[in-house]
Amino acid sequence: MTLSGAIDRQSSTPYYQQLVEALEHRLTGGQIPQGERLPSENELCKEFGLSRATVRQALQVLESQGLVTRVTNRGVFATQPPSADEGWTIQQPQGFLENALSHQNTSVTTQVLRHEPTILPAFVCQQLKVPENTAGYELVRLRTLNGVPALYSINYSPPDLVPVIAAAHDVLDGQASLSQALAAAGYSLGGAHRSVRAVAPSPQIAAALDIKPTTPTLHIRSTSWTPTGQHFDVYDTWVRSDIVPLEVNVDATGSS
Repeated sequence: MTLSGAIDRQSSTPYYQQLVEALEHRLTGGQIPQGERLPSENELCKEFGLSRATVRQALQVLESQGLVTRVTNRGVFATQPPSADEGWTIQQPQGFLENALSHQNTSVTTQVLRHEPTILPAFVCQQLKVPENTAGYELVRLRTLNGVPALYSINYSPPDLVPVIAAAHDVLDGQASLSQALAAAGYSLGGAHRSVRAVAPSPQIAAALDIKPTTPTLHIRSTSWTPTGQHFDVYDTWVRSDIVPLEVNVDATGSS
């Protein structure tokens, strides 16, 4: 495949695999943001000069990799988080990001880049179990360790929490914990599912983290719920693992 993304007709790599690689680059590089619809099969056929069968095969591969999800009568969308019964279990309230930061013994600062009510992305609505195009709250933050950018995160909250977060001035000033503010409002953590994969950040995120857009980061997506099962927080975080090593505590008590 050429640098422009066109299909290399002389390559021994199958056309469908070349298309998979081209779309993977757009997905992991942020050209197709999470929750956004991919071009239709017809549009991809025209852009790459491929048959519909080849395009459909490539989309099926991406779907099997968990990079896209197909919504009946609507199209194919970027990223569907894995189900909550996959992966390992962390049997404590803190997640591995909190563990990693707390064990650094360094100065952690938080800069709030943006916060505002917004229409939630489709994948967030799905995870929060609210209708599509629901208005919620978006909080975008950059965390540094000893002055070095380390984590870029976006938290999405459902409508009920909009007034809570809007009134949490210390959180919005980067001086307090969002988790603690939510717990104080009655949204304590009962459980969460977090998926991790290596991705190339978007140019905007790469600039914020002071890295090249081609530098891999660890992308963490989390959905949290209360002890009663109410989903109340979805976040996307891009981590410089050269700065923040992630730590996981494993409790094998009761394992067979």
